[in-house]
Amino acid sequence: MMYPLVRELAVDGIAVTVTCRVLKIARQPYYRWLADPVTDAEWVEAHRANALFEAHADDPEFGYRYLADEAREGGQVMADRTAWRICSANGWWSVFGKKRGRNGKKPKPGTPAYPDLVQRDFTAAAPNQRWLTDITEHHTGEGKLYLCAIKDVFSNRIVGYSIDSRMKARLAVQALDNAVARRRVDGAEVAGCILHSDRGSQYASDDFQRKLAQYGMRCSMSRKGNCWDNAPTESFFNSLKNERVHATRYRTHQEAMADLFEYIEVFYNRSRRHSSLGLVSPTKYLQNWLTTQQAQDTAA
Repeated sequence: MMYPLVRELAVDGIAVTVTCRVLKIARQPYYRWLADPVTDAEWVEAHRANALFEAHADDPEFGYRYLADEAREGGQVMADRTAWRICSANGWWSVFGKKRGRNGKKPKPGTPAYPDLVQRDFTAAAPNQRWLTDITEHHTGEGKLYLCAIKDVFSNRIVGYSIDSRMKARLAVQALDNAVARRRVDGAEVAGCILHSDRGSQYASDDFQRKLAQYGMRCSMSRKGNCWDNAPTESFFNSLKNERVHATRYRTHQEAMADLFEYIEVFYNRSRRHSSLGLVSPTKYLQNWLTTQQAQDTAA
């Protein structure tokens, strides 16, 4: 099913020998295929396989359903079951998938790749000590949008976020970059801060983990399938949907992105009163704390 890709690359000047070695396929069957005509069904199947292969190479942590979504985005329409069949035949599985034991049974879920450093203690004595993050999806007339948000448990403030039409690792990386950039503008240091998430592939990805190491931050992950381990972030998403999204029908991605921006930056961070903060907004709570700290430093 990879033979059309070999032929297209050969037209572009890439040797068949090189392509077959990279794709780990034999040359002789390819040449036999090249000499014989193929049916329309085989041609469609081959292009579907090419699309799935490219998606898998780009994001090896994705399972077949996400690979099917990526292929459909690229114009290769297919059912999830078809994607599973092609991926199964070629061995394109998520790098985080569980291997079966010798007796054919699936092993029991193991511990997360990183320990839970929060243990449902959603408190902090100062900003940038504990951040929580998660991803939610929203529907528009142009398809889904994904929002990755990062929340500081000290002030309940959304310190960083990103919005994209694809739920790839870069969605989480961009949210982290935005959060760190904004904190540095405030003169704050993030080294040593714990970033707590679920066990999603976006957070376990090499790109995201490299970013955490670059910023000197510590990774923490919830137990599998336990939303209470990240309850404050779930609470934010619940407020967002009940107070804004469920009452709105978004026609375009741009319309949804503008509304999500307005809710987070204008309403939630600066205007919405939080009972846990003494009925002030996250921004006001942080400003009051900074003022008190400055007064104490001056007095000292």
